[in-house]
Formats: sequence, C-alpha cells, structure tokens
Amino acid sequence: MENRFPKNVRQIGNVSDTPKIYVEDYVDTFLNHICEKNDEDAAGAFLIGHTVKQDEQECVYISGAIRMDELETDGQDVLISEETWAKASEERREYFGDAGFIGWFLAIPGRPLVLNQNLIRIHEENFASPNTVLILGDAREQEEAFFAYKYKELMQMSGHYIYYEKNKPMQNYMVSSRKQNCVSPSEAVEDHAAKEFRSLVRERYEIKEQKHSSRAMYAASVLLVLVVLIIGVTTVNNYDKMRSVQSSLDDIRNSFSKNEPEEAVAASGTAIAGTNQGDPGNAETDVKAPEGQAETTEPEAGKEAESDERATEAEQSSENSQSEDDKKKAETDQKNVSTMQEMSEDIYIVKKGDTLAKISKQMYGDTSHVDAICRMNGLTDGNLIFIGQKLLLP
Repeated sequence: MENRFPKNVRQIGNVSDTPKIYVEDYVDTFLNHICEKNDEDAAGAFLIGHTVKQDEQECVYISGAIRMDELETDGQDVLISEETWAKASEERREYFGDAGFIGWFLAIPGRPLVLNQNLIRIHEENFASPNTVLILGDAREQEEAFFAYKYKELMQMSGHYIYYEKNKPMQNYMVSSRKQNCVSPSEAVEDHAAKEFRSLVRERYEIKEQKHSSRAMYAASVLLVLVVLIIGVTTVNNYDKMRSVQSSLDDIRNSFSKNEPEEAVAASGTAIAGTNQGDPGNAETDVKAPEGQAETTEPEAGKEAESDERATEAEQSSENSQSEDDKKKAETDQKNVSTMQEMSEDIYIVKKGDTLAKISKQMYGDTSHVDAICRMNGLTDGNLIFIGQKLLLP
C-alpha cells in the first residue's frame, strides 16, 4: 500500500486513540463470517498487514486474514498449536507474499470481551512488536473489541476505520477457503450489506465529483458572462462618449463651413456688381445700338469723345470697386485666420505616437492636464485615443 490515507473509509466508534487502526472491508467481512459460522465453538484468525507513520500519526493497516485451522481451548484459556502456525505461515506466503503478521483475532461464544493473562501471554510471545493488534469478537452479542500493543501492554482502542479498495489477495484466499470458513458453494463470499455499502460509497463519491465539476463549470461560466458584460458596457459608454465628442466637433466644423460660403457669395456679388457698374458703356451700347443706327447723321468726332469719356468713367468705377472688394476680402481672411487660430488652440488632432501625457506636455509644458483633457472629452481611459481624433483642450 502507498504511503497515503485511504479515500473511502467508514468510521466505527471514537478514533481519537493512537495508533489509528484501518481494517480492509474484505477482512472485516471475513472475520464476521468466522463469528457467524462458529457461534458455538471458539474460532480465530491471524491478521496480516503493516504499520506506517503518516502525517506524524501511527497507523496500522490490516489488509488480510488467515483462519486458524485448529484452536484448542482449556476453560478460559486458548492454545495455538505449532501445526496451526506452520499452516498459517505457508498460506500467508502463498496468498500475501511478503506481508507479515500484524496481530490476531479470537472469537469465543459467551466470553466477555476482556483480556486475561492467557491472552496477554500469547500476544507477547508471538506479537511483541509495537502497535500490533488483538481483536476479540462475540457473534451472539455482535460486538467486538480492539486492542493495540503499546508501552509493552495491550490497551483497548475506542474505535477504528473500515476502508475500501481493491484487495485481490484477500479475495483469492476467501474463494479458496470457503469450505474451511463454513460457507457453502451457493453462498457469496461477500455479504450483501458490504456490497451495498461499497456501491453506496462509490456512488456518493462519483456524485460528489460530478457536483464539484458542475459547480466549477457554473462558476467559470458566470465569471465569463460578467467579464463579457463589463467589457460590453464599457465599450458602449466609451463609444457613446466618443460619438458625442465627434458630433460636437462636426457641428463646430459645419458652422465654419457655412460662414465661409456666405462670405464668398457676398464677395462674388460685389464683384459682379462692380463689373456691371464698371462697364456701363457696353450696356448702353447694347441698349442704344438701334438708336445709334437711326442717328447716322451724328459726327464721328462727337462719338469718339463720348466713347472716351465713358471709358474713363468705367475705369475709375472699376478701380474703386476692386479696391473696396480687396479691403473686404482682406478683412474676411483676417477674421477667418483669427478664428482658426482660436479654434486650433482649443482643438487638437491626434497624430501617430501621441498620448495624453505627450499632448499635455506639448500644449501646456507639463503632464498635469491629462485628467482635465479626459474630463473635457469624456474619456474614462486615457489610452483609448486614435489617430485623427479631435480632442477639446481645456
């Protein structure tokens, strides 16, 4: 057996004593059969197992049992013959290999489960090692008592464990010794109660494992859903804030775009008006052409003088119009430049490699305005900026 505690155990009585005694389920079933089938005569068995120290606790594991072939009694005393010892040693090597004797079992019907000098002497002569075990059973009363040899005397233990595991050597021995155990061929080696309990323990263990796995999967699923929800809510909030900021920037840009066409239309209207006023001769010529044709009797010198006078007036009018247009256009350009300068001071367009700290240092000379820029633009995370994004500066 490996140096570890069994997983599936059943506690019998108070197990606070030392050493901790563990009896394998097949061994416990075998000892109960001995008591049940020999309720009139004394019966016994040699216990096979080993002792080990686990987590600073002394433990005794009883993993096998060999029935005593002959057990003689003399009143309250019992005698174990040499032939019985020899046969038990041979069967131990055949079925259990190198495992050693760890104690013995005795069942005498009607005898109290207490020690006497005869039992103490037999134990000290044959099982004098520390932590060896003596089990006294009574089939009529369906009771048993456990004793452990420590401090050079047998001391009664208040409880023990029944543990469950695959025990092929004990199964093989029980099958081969059915007749000696007074079990008929039609009877099963393992009693129904032990089978049912073993199945119950196995089912409970599997259910426990399934519940543990289900809980772990449920917890992981809930955690994943929460993470997805948090990420989704954060993304939506940031997206809405970015859209609101972008909408504000678009409104500002559209307002400037509307002002520019109006000023351009006004300038173009002035230019058209100037053109019409600056060339009245052409208009008058177009209108008065028929009259000119009718008045063919006017002298050519008068026509030329009148034409020169009209050209001079047109040139003067055109110069005056152009100077006024230039002044208005210069004033408009100056207003647009000043407006764009003011806007450029309040808006920053994000470039590749920019961070809020870098922008703050570039615009204000230090990084103390990062939080103000975040609040101005509705940013919850200073890292969520992108190239081309327009940021309002405080």
